[in-house]
Amino acid sequence: MFFEATRQSSPWRISILAAVLSLAAASWASGEERGTLILTSTNDPAHNTVVVFKLDTHGTPSLIASQTLPTGAKGGASGNAGILQMQHNLGAVANFGSNSVTQLVRHGDFIGAGRSIALASDCTGPDSIALSEEELYVVSTDCAESHSWPSGHLDGGVVTLTDNSAAQIVAGKTWAAVTMKSGSVLQLDMSGHDGALNGSSTSIALPDDANNTPLGAGFWGDVLGFTPAHSADSFAIVDASRNVYPVAGPTPSYPSNAPCWVAKGPKSIWYTANSPGQAISIFFSDDKGGAFYKSVPVPGTPTDITVSPDRNWLGVIYTAAGAAHVAVFSIDNYGGLTLAATSPAVGAAQFNGVAISQ
Repeated sequence: MFFEATRQSSPWRISILAAVLSLAAASWASGEERGTLILTSTNDPAHNTVVVFKLDTHGTPSLIASQTLPTGAKGGASGNAGILQMQHNLGAVANFGSNSVTQLVRHGDFIGAGRSIALASDCTGPDSIALSEEELYVVSTDCAESHSWPSGHLDGGVVTLTDNSAAQIVAGKTWAAVTMKSGSVLQLDMSGHDGALNGSSTSIALPDDANNTPLGAGFWGDVLGFTPAHSADSFAIVDASRNVYPVAGPTPSYPSNAPCWVAKGPKSIWYTANSPGQAISIFFSDDKGGAFYKSVPVPGTPTDITVSPDRNWLGVIYTAAGAAHVAVFSIDNYGGLTLAATSPAVGAAQFNGVAISQ
């Protein structure tokens, strides 16, 4: 397979991407319908497995369990989000217990495993990843690092973390961020080649009303939205100059409500998975603040959350009655949510990470 080749120059990268695009073109030319897939992982400490659901939108929408894909590695992450990502025909899932990332490859409506990507030396326990066109970003219990994408080769400088509380890594246009459950957000410099990390970080000073347990995060260009989940103000906006604008969330605040994980929606909308409130809590913002709008019920306790590339669907993983499920909501022209489908139980007690591929 071409995914086992070694990158020597930028033409190699172009050939990889051209090959992936040709797969999509071949699928289209053959008349094969390309569906909407929702991917998640079992995060099993012994045998991590990717679970794929297909969204059937003919008539009443439904979710069909279409595939399971063992990564051949160990899971075991906790207190995290963003462990699985998809972009175009390529994606990745981190294997916490094996110190690796498995590349995912989409062929039509089938997901296959590509290469295994090892972490930098002395970095262990990857629990969140992010993808750009050129880079894979990984945060672990020890480090934040970047790898040339899709080759997987270590690229740029490794950032050593001050503690092991990293919850999520996300990447904007010119900077990346890591939320630290211990009470901080790190700004990472992406000035390396093709947006690689340059090895430096700056701790963003958080106000007292928005510094308790930062968890989820997402970018809108270079504007960061994150959830200090246990704070009086449970959402906040941060600009590239590290100015922080706290936003009051649903009331009463923690422990009754705690927007934990984040997905950027259409226009100025942010969706957050409110675990104790068993809801999707919706915020609006500009680059200097925002406002809480409302919460939409979820049929269980939600964790990670994502929005489809076409901005028409929201996917969220949740647990109910001791079983893991996926829920899909349709997004209307105003950003409103309507529950469209929930997945059947597949024998997993919990899922970790969720991504939508179209």
